[in-house]
Amino acid sequence: MIDWLLLWGVTQGVGILVQPILEELAIDGAKDLVKYFFKDSLKNVLFGEKDPRQVAAGKALKKFLELVQQQLKISGLSPEQIKLYIKDVKKFIGNKSVKEILGKAFESDRESLDAELLEQTWTQLDLAALPARFKWQTIANQYLAEVQEILFDSKDLRDILNAQNLDSIQKNTQEIAGIIPDFDLRQYQEALCERYSNLDLSSVDSNTYDYREKLKVWQIFIFQDVRLIYESFLPQAYEIPKEHQRRLEDSDRLEQIALENLDKYRRGYFSQAIVSVLDVINDKSNYPYIVILGDPGSGKSTLLQYLALTWARSPLNSVTSLPIPLLIELRIYIRNLESGHCHNFLEFCHKNSGFICDLNQHQLHEQLKAGDAVVMFDGLDEIFDSGKREDVITAIHRFTNEYPRVRVIVTSRIIGYKPQRLQDAEFHHFILQDLNPAQIQDFVHRWHELTFTDAREKVRISQRMKRALEYSSTIQDLAGNPLLLTIMAILNRSQELPRDRAELYNQASRILLYQWDVERSLVEDSRLDPKTIDAKDKQEMLRRVAWEMQAAPEGLTGNIISAEDLEDILTAYLKNKDFDQPRNRAKLIINQLRTRNFILCFLGADSYGFIHRTFLEYFCASQVVNRVQALELSLDELKAEVFGPHWDDESWQEVLCLIAGLIAGKLTGELIEFLIEQDGEAQKFANLFLAAKCLDEVRDRKEIAAVDSQLLERLKKLTKYALNYYYRPYGEEASLVDKIRTQAVSAIGFTWQDDPEILLWLKQLAQSDDYSDVLKAAVQKFVRGYKNKSETLTWLKQQAQFANDLGVRETAVQELARGWKDDPETLPWLKQRTQFDDSDGSPFVRQAAVQEIAHGWKDDPTTLSVIKQIAQSSDDLEVRETAVQELARGWKDDPETLHWLKQYAQCDKSHHVQETAVQELALGWKYDPETLPWLKKCAQCDKNHHVRQAALQELSRGWKDDPEVLPIIKQIAKFDDNLFLRQAAVQELARGWKDDPETLPLLKKSAQSDDFWVVRQAVQELARWWKDDPETLPILKQCAQSDNNQFLQRAAIQEIARGWKDDPETLPWLKQLAQSDNNSFVRDAAIEELSQGWKNDNKIFELLCDFAINDPFEGNSHIQINPRKTALKIMVKQYLDRPKTLEILRDRFVNDPDEKVRNFAEKQLAKLDKL
Repeated sequence: MIDWLLLWGVTQGVGILVQPILEELAIDGAKDLVKYFFKDSLKNVLFGEKDPRQVAAGKALKKFLELVQQQLKISGLSPEQIKLYIKDVKKFIGNKSVKEILGKAFESDRESLDAELLEQTWTQLDLAALPARFKWQTIANQYLAEVQEILFDSKDLRDILNAQNLDSIQKNTQEIAGIIPDFDLRQYQEALCERYSNLDLSSVDSNTYDYREKLKVWQIFIFQDVRLIYESFLPQAYEIPKEHQRRLEDSDRLEQIALENLDKYRRGYFSQAIVSVLDVINDKSNYPYIVILGDPGSGKSTLLQYLALTWARSPLNSVTSLPIPLLIELRIYIRNLESGHCHNFLEFCHKNSGFICDLNQHQLHEQLKAGDAVVMFDGLDEIFDSGKREDVITAIHRFTNEYPRVRVIVTSRIIGYKPQRLQDAEFHHFILQDLNPAQIQDFVHRWHELTFTDAREKVRISQRMKRALEYSSTIQDLAGNPLLLTIMAILNRSQELPRDRAELYNQASRILLYQWDVERSLVEDSRLDPKTIDAKDKQEMLRRVAWEMQAAPEGLTGNIISAEDLEDILTAYLKNKDFDQPRNRAKLIINQLRTRNFILCFLGADSYGFIHRTFLEYFCASQVVNRVQALELSLDELKAEVFGPHWDDESWQEVLCLIAGLIAGKLTGELIEFLIEQDGEAQKFANLFLAAKCLDEVRDRKEIAAVDSQLLERLKKLTKYALNYYYRPYGEEASLVDKIRTQAVSAIGFTWQDDPEILLWLKQLAQSDDYSDVLKAAVQKFVRGYKNKSETLTWLKQQAQFANDLGVRETAVQELARGWKDDPETLPWLKQRTQFDDSDGSPFVRQAAVQEIAHGWKDDPTTLSVIKQIAQSSDDLEVRETAVQELARGWKDDPETLHWLKQYAQCDKSHHVQETAVQELALGWKYDPETLPWLKKCAQCDKNHHVRQAALQELSRGWKDDPEVLPIIKQIAKFDDNLFLRQAAVQELARGWKDDPETLPLLKKSAQSDDFWVVRQAVQELARWWKDDPETLPILKQCAQSDNNQFLQRAAIQEIARGWKDDPETLPWLKQLAQSDNNSFVRDAAIEELSQGWKNDNKIFELLCDFAINDPFEGNSHIQINPRKTALKIMVKQYLDRPKTLEILRDRFVNDPDEKVRNFAEKQLAKLDKL
């Protein structure tokens, strides 16, 4: 008797859903399935006792059942819950329609299965509801691939199929093939190198120097970072002006999101980790299909070219084992599709002038079926017709169904792109981030290494560019865009980058304008008379475009203009210049913008913009200045119409600074005086900080010396700024005060950096202020201004060792290491600092020294051993923690580092060091095959709960999509003995799996448990993510009033007061707590929240007076909080100008039973007497 289960590969571990169903089918060898599975094929063939169709049918069904079981498991169902589906699944696979659909997978040319019909059949059969995360499409795709593999592996079935189809295949091939292309990989490699090797500088003027043969893509390309999008939300698409959002919504190119949900989506997006795009590309198991989104010039196409070239430059004997890259430029593909030269992607590659090298589609088909390819679709946004773009998306989806094992990458610009369709097809979407400072420096180094042969000149020019990048944050922002960074590198070769930004933008725009060959677009149309448009004409057009963009209802917030509006502006200009057929010419110019990135570029969705918003700002400022110079705009009008309405608008700050730099010095002085006169406290003194920036634009300040002095005095006063009402020492208000003071110090240090008196003032401030951030800012500005003075280094060393403020000592170490890196004494001094600190033994200085050595002297032969020694034997655990971190990040390629990290994670005596080791291992070795199993084991089994917590957090943040991670975290949240682990698991569930149906009920249950830490975490997560749930507020109120833990009560009161401030019941509820709760801790928290959230309510002062006198507190205020003292503090801070405040202070000084309150009142009265 044949053992069908054995032939089907059924073992004991096959799963609780699979085994019982297959055991029943094995009784008759699945003969019933064979009738449906092979109804239209192999029907006239005779087989022996061991029918290969029965073997194949059983194997196929086993695969199908395993996929169903996997989807149930991924959805978070326990084995017991999965077992309940056995009866329904049996009924389902017995259905005639289902058997027919499953049988279609054995058709050799089958491209997809009908997942929708499977889903409808399950519903029509009235079977048990499936979990929300259950995906029929995923099952259908994977099942088809598995069955095709079964068919391929079964020699008996394959031979018979081949024999039956051989004649028709041969006939078909002869009819359509013509001359059949080879599958010549060497030729394909050469074609890729020829097409993509040289860095594309077609958008810029590089005529002054031949870069083409100097710069190869693989030499200069830098992997950028990316961020995963959150729930189809593209933040850039919702930052454009509302009128453009509505236009995109009306044309179905943008999902409409309610205003109240936008903040939630933004928070969700920015909570996603920033990772290297290389890590995403290497992680095929988690991200088989990806979409890379980015702005114009951000490097999307270059990324794909680099990936293709990496394969193309590999030795031929090794490329056969590597996936072959197919780079399909969609703008070329759609052109060939429309002209009938191809009908699908394989035909496009097979024999088509649009693809770079013909590849035999039959061999390519085999390559794709085996999964030995990476297919890259570049420029989805470059298909301008929305219907055709949707057709291509459908074709890409169909392609992934037909070749599910192939890696697929798609690129697109952001504006007008809707993620939903490809997201439904299991594509993950990532947005390219700007180059970070380290990546910019890497680019600058490589550029000059490749383009200079003279060593001295290379160093000189390279250092010149680095200094320019350090000088201006605006220039740094420009440099984040790879194309604009390239422009600056080209400009830097022949001249020093201009100190004033306006001139830099002028020259950078000149480079881009040179290549914007408008004339070409005009002369290509023979119907139009050629007429020259010179650089001045182009600049005037851009000024008009910029001014129209700022004049839109939402102004400069969005760098975007519709094709219709752009056409009107260009038409008006061309008409004014007496061009014939101006509208036709305008359309031709706009059409040209679709093909390449010029200074104006296509953004997607019939929208255009400047390639970087800096050029929008520059041309907008240039238009204003032109009007002033042409006497079309007076100084008073400039104040009233431009500076007055916009000085507190962040999007206008740069424009106003550029205007100040482009007009005469005396006029700028009057504008600065105008800014000083404004009342800017409510706007965090934006008027004064803008005035300082405008003053810095003035080259000769002598002619406006009075304004200069006036502004300096105002900013000095801001370094001592304080609010005139009570605020928490570590709350938002304290942070605001700190920020304003620090910003004032930075503004003074930057704007008056050449003034020796200011440098001495900064030095004095660095040793005397009460605010740590102010002290640090003063140290930085003083040191950078006085770097060339011999005594500065000595002073800095003293500050590093003996300053009272720890932040100052840390800053001093950083400034010394970076500013005196070439001093031979610096490295030995830093090594000494890692061993001991001459002051109070604080770890901050030692940590800073470790970091600076690791970053600045990584190539020194002694550094690695120094860092390892500190990581092993330093007597301070925080210093060891820092050393472990630097070791992991700086020496990732050292073969010993991973071993060391695992040792630290499991054996170190400090749990802080263990946690750091776990975090670094997860971050740096995410794609090591041993990392995920190791983390799972640590999270569940490690003896140290700190290690388990770190592993749990890394799993939930780095491996969220792994099917085993969510069950692990749920298990810990529900049943673990350690309350801190349960707390961490609750937090991770709330933030990573908000939409899982079990998360909210679990949080509600946790919020009512007996463990303080778990309850507090659950309360915070409910308030943050489920504010609109009707049960959240009652749960919080219950915690605030009935919990025995005063810290939890305070947390709940704060969440309600801040999250439900507009609820009409919140204010009365807080008043009731403040007046009558039995717990003084609760009363105190309610008083603070009332004074913060309703400080402008006149009745609050009367309440505070009552609390200051009548609160019934009788405890020991040395160990408990006295609400009377809290109320009194608030009155002094917020209402000192009211007579009743002084009256109550005197009364409390004499009559309060609490000594602490009497002492406080006495001190405040003494201060008032001095005043």
